[in-house]
Amino acid sequence: MARIDTDLCIIGAGSGGLSIAAGAVQMGARVVLIEGGEMGGDCLNYGCVPSKALLAAAKTAQTIRKGAAGVAGADPQIDFAAVKAQVASVIAGIAPVDSQERFEGLGVQVIRAYARFTAPNEVDAGGTAIRARRFVIATGSHPMIPPTPGLEDVPYLTNETIFAQTTRPEHLMILGAGPIALEMAQAHRRLGCRVTVIARSRAMGRDDPEATAVVVAALRAEGVEIREGHDATRFRAIPKGVEAVLDDGTTLTASHLLVAVGRKTATAGLNLEAAGVDYTDRGVAVGANLRTSNRRVYAVGDVAGGLQFTHVAGAHAGVVIRQVLLGLPAKAATVVPWVTFTDPELAQIGLTEAQARKAHPQVTVLRQEFHHNDRALTEGKSAGFLKLMVVRGRVVGVTIVGAGAGELIGLWALAMASGLKIGAVTGMIAPYPTLGEISKRAAGAYFSPKLFDNPILKTAVRLVQRLVP
Repeated sequence: MARIDTDLCIIGAGSGGLSIAAGAVQMGARVVLIEGGEMGGDCLNYGCVPSKALLAAAKTAQTIRKGAAGVAGADPQIDFAAVKAQVASVIAGIAPVDSQERFEGLGVQVIRAYARFTAPNEVDAGGTAIRARRFVIATGSHPMIPPTPGLEDVPYLTNETIFAQTTRPEHLMILGAGPIALEMAQAHRRLGCRVTVIARSRAMGRDDPEATAVVVAALRAEGVEIREGHDATRFRAIPKGVEAVLDDGTTLTASHLLVAVGRKTATAGLNLEAAGVDYTDRGVAVGANLRTSNRRVYAVGDVAGGLQFTHVAGAHAGVVIRQVLLGLPAKAATVVPWVTFTDPELAQIGLTEAQARKAHPQVTVLRQEFHHNDRALTEGKSAGFLKLMVVRGRVVGVTIVGAGAGELIGLWALAMASGLKIGAVTGMIAPYPTLGEISKRAAGAYFSPKLFDNPILKTAVRLVQRLVP
């Protein structure tokens, strides 16, 4: 058996693993990177990149369909196979950045095999034993498949297979109503498919209900059927596709089924027991510094059991590099933004209104509507709002639903990460007319009562007017 001794062994070549590998090798460490699947992981091949490429095509189709004031809309001519070819082209265009060749060029030793721990300081990958001073588990997650009777006997799609589907579904049934489900629902509806979403509870249940209501209303207005508060109890294959029976006895049929009920962390096959690494169904157990129960081993990204976003995995990479390469203390950020890229978008950071009111009875909730923003009005995108949760001058949560919400949340991510008070946003000059003005106006509303409803201040102003020449 071949043997390798190295400083750092990384298992998984997704966002987190690649970021750590690139940083570590360029800082002088010996690095082995192990990947049994596709380089680039879920984000490049089955997640962020293909989904946003598909959404972009769908948005163009919807723009043609709707037209504008004085500009007649038209039925878009959609070549579904060509759309999917463009999605594949986008993936191929980014792939060289994540490729084995690039990382080997940087000096990383890449092994294309699945890894299995054989000892607390050793793994086996494709018959090669790798012993390292430190390990990083960055294996990500996979689609969760619920144990619904009959599901195993019907053809179904997941995010790992839907982007290779080059024939347009006549009717796409989606089991689940989280971000992936609703993004795919809107994209496929705009590309000419009939779409039905089955939501066990309410759609996008972890987000602010007022904000999700705006998104759900927009999708329904475009023709997406969303059945909230229902679960599928049985599936069976039929000649024209799939049949689902709901918990109220309703029977639904569709040509295709997409399962998007959540994600399962990828720990199977790692033999974590041999490494002395504790884990549960939610993922590898880590501390705030991302170290596991084995002090030699760290876990990052989805497999670490927290928020499952590419940008979280990227942030985790910096936390690990600081400790492993520089010997400095570091902790993972606890305040993380996320975005659902429907139209309108929904973005969140920190506490929702309900969470803030529960945690901080003295919270001030400020709200600014998109229909009061001039740029939103000129673009015909006035649906939505921005909501700020403020405690003693500091923002503890922000919810934005509307055009460009994913871009607008960045300002608040900076403010919260930097510990800035809300006055810092009030004091900035936002260019006019931009959607960004909505943040400044919302922040300014925090001080409005102190300025305009303050009798002492009004008395002082009157005195100044009389006494100051």
